[in-house]
Amino acid sequence: MITSFATRITAFIHNHKGVAAVEFALIAPILLILYFMTIETVQGIETNRRLGRLGTMVADLVGQQDQLSASVLKDIIQITEATMRPYSRSTPEVTVSAIQIGSERQGAIPRIVWSGKVNSSGNYVKALAAGSTVSVPAVLKTGDSFLIRVESRLNYFPILLWPRDGNTAAGPSGFFTGLKMTEINYARPRIRREIACPTC
Repeated sequence: MITSFATRITAFIHNHKGVAAVEFALIAPILLILYFMTIETVQGIETNRRLGRLGTMVADLVGQQDQLSASVLKDIIQITEATMRPYSRSTPEVTVSAIQIGSERQGAIPRIVWSGKVNSSGNYVKALAAGSTVSVPAVLKTGDSFLIRVESRLNYFPILLWPRDGNTAAGPSGFFTGLKMTEINYARPRIRREIACPTC
């Protein structure tokens, strides 16, 4: 009886049937996790690049205007948002600001002339208060000059954590609110020295 039991144990140890299936069952979840992480990383990087292109396009289009209105600025922002496609899990927030930099004699202080954005309802609203001071890169801080600044923000939702109820303010169970992406682009007016926007 003992010999028979020992024989069965030995046979069981030397039996390699199903080893590949067990190894696959152990490795497959890890491979799937790595696969989806790679996909999400690539999509996140590409979405961030699109956000940068969006800001560049808005700055370029605004810089080509000789005069603006709130409705034209709204149209420019909404048209350029198409560059984010096929990503559509959240909407970028684009703030366009005109900055007047004072003379060197007065300290070259950058101040907001006008500033606006399109809110989540698709309406134009004013953003930064006119006359408020802002910071600009030192290389662009030239006295007695005019700048257009475009600040693009996006809450990026990976497809696996995208809230299925359509509420992009909070992720599943409210624990994930998106990855914050921010891009800032600057441009100078092309036609006139300054770009006025009375209704902005």
